Amino acid sequence: MSSWRRFRLTQEIIVALTAAALFIVFALTLDNFLSQGNILTLIRNVAVLGMLSVGMAVVVIGRGVDLSLVAVMAVSLTLAIVLANVGYSFPLALLIGLAFVLLVALVTGFLIAYVEIPAIFATLAIAAIVYGLGRGVIAELDVNNVPDGLNWFIFLGRGSFLGVPLPIWVFAAMALVVHLFLRKTGLGRFIYAIGDNLSTARISGIPVRPMIIAQYALSGLMAFLAGAVTAASVASMNMRVVNSTMIYDVLLVVILGGIGLSGGRGGVRNVLVGTVLIGLLLNGMTIMDISYTVQNLIKSTVLLGALVVDALLNPRDEQTSQQGDI
Repeated sequence: MSSWRRFRLTQEIIVALTAAALFIVFALTLDNFLSQGNILTLIRNVAVLGMLSVGMAVVVIGRGVDLSLVAVMAVSLTLAIVLANVGYSFPLALLIGLAFVLLVALVTGFLIAYVEIPAIFATLAIAAIVYGLGRGVIAELDVNNVPDGLNWFIFLGRGSFLGVPLPIWVFAAMALVVHLFLRKTGLGRFIYAIGDNLSTARISGIPVRPMIIAQYALSGLMAFLAGAVTAASVASMNMRVVNSTMIYDVLLVVILGGIGLSGGRGGVRNVLVGTVLIGLLLNGMTIMDISYTVQNLIKSTVLLGALVVDALLNPRDEQTSQQGDI
């Protein structure tokens, strides 16, 4: 009896149970849900969505938001592919793409930390600028194909290890690294402290501004890895994904998983359960051939509900609602 009294039904547990129930319902009612092709597609999509969501989670825990994630993902890999197609070695092209990501993160973090532009507006503007560079300067086409002969790179998206698709291994490895970083290192604890109370963190001697830049650098790195897996899976990068609702799917994962927008709460485990639920929901709606407009309606309704729940569970006070917040 005492064990039942200690059990508390948290948002994380509710989301996990909902995901399990959704999987069972889809498995019983949708003909192609358990097919090998659909399971592989689901796994790859979950891996990419999860990596982006881990990056977003780090920023949200630090009481920010990054609406430029999808643009950075698409344009950085497009840059690498375009350079490879004009003669650069692909490893060098990837390094240049990564350098582009870190430069964008530096500019974004500087605008938020030093110029004190609210994160939602700074990252929204950065997303538009990055996409403009990609479509107007870097590439002439929306879709750019990976050069032939890069089997080692394609293996990243299509290969498997011990029977498990490689994208899941990449996602699991990155999730573990970020989890250990947040929970076991001083820098990770700094991020929680900044998200919990920015003024107190500054008074206690935490280098708040450099840490904010570091958050966006880590977020950008996760976007680059997600882009690499995406490009390897389909042997191309489509910049039209920037105009999709993927960034809202990422926000939905983070909020629904239980990471409070007021900052200082949650972790990678919340992202995992949120990713599984949203990945299953998107996959099921696609199999049921629900129109894109109706899918957006459903996702928007779920997102609004998650925001209401977050506002009730993590109310803001005078210390958690200051200029520069989300």
